[in-house]
Amino acid sequence: MSFVEILDDLALRKSELVERFERLIAPKSDQDLEAMAQISRSLTLQNFGRTMRLFAPLYLSNECINNCRYCGFSRDNPILRVTLDVGEVIAEARHLARQGFRQILLVAGEHPKFAGRDYLAECVRALAPDFSSISIEVGPMETEDYAPIVDAGAEGLVVYQETYNRGVYSEMHTSGPKRNFNFRLDCVERGYAAGFRRLGVGALIGLSRWQDEAIALAAHLEHLFKHCWQAQITVSLPRLRPAAGGFHPLFVMADRELVQLVCALRISFPQLGIVLSTRERALLRDSLASIGVTMMSAGSHTEPGGYTRQGREHLHRTVRGRIVAPEYQNGDDELATGQFEISDERSPAEIAEILRRRGLEPVWKDWDQVLCGV
Repeated sequence: MSFVEILDDLALRKSELVERFERLIAPKSDQDLEAMAQISRSLTLQNFGRTMRLFAPLYLSNECINNCRYCGFSRDNPILRVTLDVGEVIAEARHLARQGFRQILLVAGEHPKFAGRDYLAECVRALAPDFSSISIEVGPMETEDYAPIVDAGAEGLVVYQETYNRGVYSEMHTSGPKRNFNFRLDCVERGYAAGFRRLGVGALIGLSRWQDEAIALAAHLEHLFKHCWQAQITVSLPRLRPAAGGFHPLFVMADRELVQLVCALRISFPQLGIVLSTRERALLRDSLASIGVTMMSAGSHTEPGGYTRQGREHLHRTVRGRIVAPEYQNGDDELATGQFEISDERSPAEIAEILRRRGLEPVWKDWDQVLCGV
């Protein structure tokens, strides 16, 4: 049975695991939440030790053919856009490497003309010698389109469903190929068939009730653990942040509820990787690092060229598929528009030091593939 069928039947039929998870995210007293946090901390130590994997997103392009009401890259937003050439991508990556990173996530808006299969494969191939782990977060593709990217050296695929509520999904995605809910939902399994061995999913918190999204997400994770068992599975829980277009979240999730959700996921899926981005405040990130999170971004920029100011020479706006000159004076020091605002602006070195103070070991470099015999 495909996950599309499971999701559509979820309101009437839940597995025992998902029912237990649902009870864990029900309202809890402070005492009960503290007990959950202690169990979560213990399971995290048991399965991951005291390590915290650090990674950085590297934005390649903010071109997009979709209109998504909540996203800064949405097609009709009048933003400054750019797609970095491979040389500029290398310059950005070298900056990250000098900061210690050996694990990066390549991110691009969904636009095959600017960030298609061949371009992505070329970027991965150029960076593979210097990075032990390369993942991509781009528009969904067919299995045969993922294969060259895997062959070039990418090992991870990240695809957020955004919302598991079909009605809300339709309202949020008003035009473009992203409107195809089922194609996006099955994307992770197509990537697994192509050879990706790190698979990341998640829901964008703020489009629907977080409890409903969490239950669907738990069902998706259970399905992936059964059907993609050779891969490492990770989950992200991004809460909406301010972005171009001025979209305001329809639903709010409190910090306490985010903590509870992290604990519930760890208790339900002890071997699950839990990712926390710089969307969240520094103090909250520090607290969650000790409870259940196993992977964090650091020093992030969400605009192409944000680390070393690459791509300024070919900034533009896109109007109905046409590239037009940007509306600013020569000499202005502009950058492409970011996808959303970050909250934790600390440097990677600062975050690493705070992790050490809390008894955790920041891990910059994943295992070498040569040690795995591949």
